[in-house]
Amino acid sequence: MTSARWAAFWVAVIGGLLLVELAEVTRLFTLPVQSAVGNLIAFVFALVFTTILALVGALFIGIYISQRISSTSGFSPFEEEMLKMRADVTRLREELAELRSTTPPPAEKRP
Repeated sequence: MTSARWAAFWVAVIGGLLLVELAEVTRLFTLPVQSAVGNLIAFVFALVFTTILALVGALFIGIYISQRISSTSGFSPFEEEMLKMRADVTRLREELAELRSTTPPPAEKRP
């Protein structure tokens, strides 16, 4: 996705969250927060679940950021060596084709 699509997506998500918050404040609808806080098991489960999701998200964001920082815009030494070898093979093929075109065909052997 392009950056304009990502920006539009996040604007829509934030707008939706603002609408839900506005509906909560104006009492258009209310979320059952009292039942979640009142039930200790549900509260602990929600807290643990949110913590696990936050840690997994932080892990993926950390992996992404560290990969972006450590990756260079150029080729790795292995890739550079492979490109040099490819250039050598191409040069050798051209030289071989030139030799074949300048060398006369071998004489046939007669019994």
